[in-house]
Amino acid sequence: MKTLAVWLALGIMSGAALAAAPAMAETVTLKADLKAGNEVPPNNSTATGQAEATFDTATRNLTWTVTYSGLSGPAAGAHFHGPGEAGKNAGIVLPFPNPTSPIKGSQVLTEAQAADLLAGKWYVNVHTAANPGGEIRGQMTK
Repeated sequence: MKTLAVWLALGIMSGAALAAAPAMAETVTLKADLKAGNEVPPNNSTATGQAEATFDTATRNLTWTVTYSGLSGPAAGAHFHGPGEAGKNAGIVLPFPNPTSPIKGSQVLTEAQAADLLAGKWYVNVHTAANPGGEIRGQMTK
């Protein structure tokens, strides 16, 4: 009987340890289609683009590549904005040092930034002189 009690206690402790274990790290892939119709308000630009990113949940490292073509002029700036859902504007959370396509970079995010990104509350915006509020935009989604 004593052996059974020991095994039961070990089983309970093992289950508790598994329940308390942190979630396994994963790499999340995010994408966005950049277009003028996603801007708030929309504009008439025919430019298009893509944003692709990977996010490592263990290190909170975000790595991205943004490409675009057909802008009305040179990109004056490009950034991740948030937190903001599609159809709403938000402030800059992560500027890109060089807005020339292809834009590549990586950054370790704070826990709050990571939560907003994974909740779909970040978007990429590319600005030009003709469209200072943004010429093309796309919401980052899994």
